[in-house]
Amino acid sequence: MTDLTWPDAPGGRASGFIDGPAGAVEVDIELPKGHARGFVVVCHPHPQQGGTKDNKVVYMSARAAREAGLASLRFNFRGTGNSEGSYDEGRGEQDDLRAVRDWAAAQSGLELAGLAGFSFGSAAALRVAVADGAPSLVTIGLPTGYFDHEVPRPPGPWLAVYGDADEVIDVARAITTCRELDEPPELVVLEDAGHFLHGRLTELRSHLQDFWQTDTPAA
Repeated sequence: MTDLTWPDAPGGRASGFIDGPAGAVEVDIELPKGHARGFVVVCHPHPQQGGTKDNKVVYMSARAAREAGLASLRFNFRGTGNSEGSYDEGRGEQDDLRAVRDWAAAQSGLELAGLAGFSFGSAAALRVAVADGAPSLVTIGLPTGYFDHEVPRPPGPWLAVYGDADEVIDVARAITTCRELDEPPELVVLEDAGHFLHGRLTELRSHLQDFWQTDTPAA
Protein backbone atom coordinates (compact mmCIF):
# COMPACT_ATOMS: atom_id res chain seq x y z
CA MET A 1 0.00 0.00 0.00
CA THR A 2 1.98 2.95 -1.31
CA ASP A 3 0.21 6.27 -1.69
CA LEU A 4 3.03 8.62 -0.80
CA THR A 5 4.55 10.93 -3.39
CA TRP A 6 7.73 12.94 -2.87
CA PRO A 7 6.97 16.71 -2.64
CA ASP A 8 7.87 18.59 -5.78
CA ALA A 9 8.75 22.05 -4.44
CA PRO A 10 11.07 23.53 -1.79
CA GLY A 11 9.31 23.71 1.55
CA GLY A 12 6.89 21.02 0.47
CA ARG A 13 5.57 18.31 2.71
CA ALA A 14 3.69 15.06 2.29
CA SER A 15 2.28 12.30 4.49
CA GLY A 16 1.17 8.82 3.54
CA PHE A 17 2.20 5.20 3.36
CA ILE A 18 4.94 3.16 1.72
CA ASP A 19 5.30 -0.61 1.48
CA GLY A 20 7.39 -2.01 4.33
CA PRO A 21 8.53 -5.49 5.28
CA ALA A 22 5.61 -5.93 7.72
CA GLY A 23 3.02 -3.98 5.73
CA ALA A 24 2.31 -0.30 5.24
CA VAL A 25 4.62 2.18 6.96
CA GLU A 26 3.33 5.64 7.85
CA VAL A 27 5.76 8.40 6.78
CA ASP A 28 5.97 12.19 6.96
CA ILE A 29 8.28 14.05 4.54
CA GLU A 30 9.24 17.70 4.86
CA LEU A 31 11.60 19.58 2.57
CA PRO A 32 13.82 22.56 3.39
CA LYS A 33 12.90 25.97 2.05
CA GLY A 34 15.80 25.90 -0.38
CA HIS A 35 17.47 23.20 -2.42
CA ALA A 36 17.71 19.92 -0.53
CA ARG A 37 21.25 18.55 -0.58
CA GLY A 38 20.27 15.18 0.86
CA PHE A 39 17.86 13.60 3.31
CA VAL A 40 17.83 12.41 6.92
CA VAL A 41 15.61 9.70 8.41
CA VAL A 42 14.69 10.15 12.09
CA CYS A 43 13.57 7.20 14.27
CA HIS A 44 11.19 7.53 17.22
CA PRO A 45 11.44 6.23 20.80
CA HIS A 46 10.05 2.97 22.15
CA PRO A 47 6.68 2.15 20.57
CA GLN A 48 5.53 0.26 23.64
CA GLN A 49 6.14 3.31 25.80
CA GLY A 50 4.23 5.82 23.72
CA GLY A 51 6.91 6.64 21.17
CA THR A 52 5.77 7.80 17.71
CA LYS A 53 7.00 9.88 14.81
CA ASP A 54 5.29 12.88 16.42
CA ASN A 55 7.44 12.81 19.55
CA LYS A 56 8.76 16.32 20.26
CA VAL A 57 12.43 15.29 20.18
CA VAL A 58 11.90 13.53 16.86
CA TYR A 59 10.03 16.49 15.43
CA MET A 60 12.70 18.96 16.54
CA SER A 61 15.45 16.73 15.12
CA ALA A 62 13.68 16.71 11.76
CA ARG A 63 13.32 20.48 11.91
CA ALA A 64 17.05 20.85 12.56
CA ALA A 65 17.78 18.72 9.50
CA ARG A 66 15.64 20.97 7.31
CA GLU A 67 17.30 24.08 8.68
CA ALA A 68 20.61 22.50 7.68
CA GLY A 69 19.36 22.15 4.11
CA LEU A 70 18.25 18.51 4.28
CA ALA A 71 14.93 16.83 3.65
CA SER A 72 13.55 15.07 6.73
CA LEU A 73 11.58 11.87 7.03
CA ARG A 74 9.80 10.73 10.19
CA PHE A 75 7.97 7.42 10.26
CA ASN A 76 6.13 5.09 12.59
CA PHE A 77 7.72 1.73 13.27
CA ARG A 78 5.62 -1.37 12.64
CA GLY A 79 2.56 -1.61 14.87
CA THR A 80 2.77 2.08 15.81
CA GLY A 81 0.17 4.66 14.80
CA ASN A 82 -1.20 3.55 11.45
CA SER A 83 1.81 1.46 10.45
CA GLU A 84 0.98 -2.21 9.99
CA GLY A 85 2.67 -5.16 11.68
CA SER A 86 3.61 -5.69 15.30
CA TYR A 87 6.47 -4.80 17.62
CA ASP A 88 9.61 -6.88 16.96
CA GLU A 89 11.93 -5.95 19.84
CA GLY A 90 14.11 -3.75 17.66
CA ARG A 91 14.88 -6.32 14.97
CA GLY A 92 12.21 -5.75 12.34
CA GLU A 93 12.24 -2.05 13.20
CA GLN A 94 15.66 -1.84 11.60
CA ASP A 95 14.14 -3.18 8.39
CA ASP A 96 11.39 -0.56 8.62
CA LEU A 97 14.12 2.09 8.71
CA ARG A 98 15.81 0.50 5.70
CA ALA A 99 12.53 0.52 3.78
CA VAL A 100 12.01 4.24 4.43
CA ARG A 101 15.65 5.03 3.57
CA ASP A 102 15.58 3.07 0.32
CA TRP A 103 12.19 4.43 -0.75
CA ALA A 104 13.34 8.00 -0.16
CA ALA A 105 16.53 7.50 -2.16
CA ALA A 106 14.64 5.99 -5.09
CA GLN A 107 11.81 8.54 -5.12
CA SER A 108 13.71 11.74 -4.42
CA GLY A 109 16.93 11.28 -6.35
CA LEU A 110 18.72 12.63 -3.26
CA GLU A 111 21.51 10.96 -1.37
CA LEU A 112 21.16 9.80 2.21
CA ALA A 113 22.84 12.42 4.42
CA GLY A 114 22.33 10.70 7.75
CA LEU A 115 20.33 8.58 10.14
CA ALA A 116 19.06 9.81 13.48
CA GLY A 117 17.08 8.47 16.39
CA PHE A 118 15.88 9.15 19.90
CA SER A 119 16.18 6.52 22.65
CA PHE A 120 14.94 3.17 21.23
CA GLY A 121 15.10 4.76 17.78
CA SER A 122 18.73 5.74 18.28
CA ALA A 123 19.66 2.09 18.83
CA ALA A 124 17.90 1.13 15.58
CA ALA A 125 19.66 3.93 13.70
CA LEU A 126 23.05 2.94 15.15
CA ARG A 127 22.63 -0.72 14.21
CA VAL A 128 21.64 0.13 10.64
CA ALA A 129 24.51 2.63 10.34
CA VAL A 130 26.95 -0.08 11.45
CA ALA A 131 25.50 -2.79 9.21
CA ASP A 132 24.87 -0.72 6.08
CA GLY A 133 26.95 2.42 6.50
CA ALA A 134 25.62 5.97 6.74
CA PRO A 135 27.20 9.33 5.93
CA SER A 136 26.41 10.57 9.45
CA LEU A 137 24.62 9.47 12.60
CA VAL A 138 22.84 11.32 15.40
CA THR A 139 21.81 9.48 18.55
CA ILE A 140 19.82 11.17 21.32
CA GLY A 141 19.56 9.39 24.65
CA LEU A 142 21.13 6.21 23.24
CA PRO A 143 20.51 3.39 25.75
CA THR A 144 23.85 1.60 25.57
CA GLY A 145 22.38 -1.08 27.84
CA TYR A 146 20.53 -2.37 24.75
CA PHE A 147 23.83 -3.80 23.53
CA ASP A 148 24.87 -7.09 25.13
CA HIS A 149 28.50 -6.62 24.24
CA GLU A 150 30.54 -3.66 23.09
CA VAL A 151 28.61 -0.78 21.55
CA PRO A 152 29.51 -0.82 17.84
CA ARG A 153 31.12 2.19 16.20
CA PRO A 154 29.83 3.05 12.73
CA PRO A 155 32.12 4.72 10.24
CA GLY A 156 31.72 8.42 9.70
CA PRO A 157 30.69 11.37 11.85
CA TRP A 158 28.53 10.55 14.89
CA LEU A 159 26.93 13.02 17.29
CA ALA A 160 25.68 11.57 20.59
CA VAL A 161 23.45 13.79 22.75
CA TYR A 162 22.54 13.11 26.38
CA GLY A 163 20.90 14.93 29.24
CA ASP A 164 22.97 14.36 32.37
CA ALA A 165 19.80 14.13 34.50
CA ASP A 166 18.29 11.38 32.33
CA GLU A 167 15.78 9.48 34.46
CA VAL A 168 15.07 6.67 31.97
CA ILE A 169 18.46 5.18 31.09
CA ASP A 170 21.71 4.69 33.01
CA VAL A 171 23.12 7.89 31.59
CA ALA A 172 26.44 7.80 33.47
CA ARG A 173 27.13 4.35 32.04
CA ALA A 174 26.04 5.43 28.57
CA ILE A 175 28.28 8.51 28.53
CA THR A 176 31.26 6.53 29.84
CA THR A 177 30.67 3.82 27.23
CA CYS A 178 30.66 6.38 24.42
CA ARG A 179 33.78 8.09 25.72
CA GLU A 180 35.65 4.78 25.94
CA LEU A 181 35.09 3.77 22.33
CA ASP A 182 38.26 3.62 20.24
CA GLU A 183 36.86 6.48 18.18
CA PRO A 184 34.42 8.29 20.47
CA PRO A 185 31.49 10.14 18.94
CA GLU A 186 31.17 13.89 19.22
CA LEU A 187 29.47 14.09 22.59
CA VAL A 188 27.05 16.78 23.76
CA VAL A 189 25.87 16.53 27.37
CA LEU A 190 23.09 18.93 28.33
CA GLU A 191 23.40 19.85 31.98
CA ASP A 192 20.33 19.18 34.17
CA ALA A 193 18.36 17.85 31.20
CA GLY A 194 16.16 14.78 31.51
CA HIS A 195 15.60 12.01 29.00
CA PHE A 196 12.92 13.89 27.05
CA LEU A 197 14.91 17.14 27.09
CA HIS A 198 11.96 19.19 28.34
CA GLY A 199 12.76 22.87 27.99
CA ARG A 200 15.96 22.09 26.08
CA LEU A 201 14.69 21.35 22.59
CA THR A 202 15.96 24.64 21.17
CA GLU A 203 19.48 23.74 22.34
CA LEU A 204 19.10 20.30 20.79
CA ARG A 205 18.00 21.84 17.50
CA SER A 206 21.03 24.14 17.46
CA HIS A 207 23.50 21.31 18.09
CA LEU A 208 21.97 19.10 15.42
CA GLN A 209 21.77 21.88 12.87
CA ASP A 210 25.44 22.70 13.40
CA PHE A 211 26.40 19.03 13.11
CA TRP A 212 24.52 18.43 9.88
CA GLN A 213 25.78 21.65 8.32
CA THR A 214 29.37 20.69 9.15
CA ASP A 215 29.39 16.90 8.83
CA THR A 216 27.28 16.22 5.76
CA PRO A 217 28.54 16.82 2.23
CA ALA A 218 27.20 19.61 0.08
CA ALA A 219 25.16 18.46 -2.91
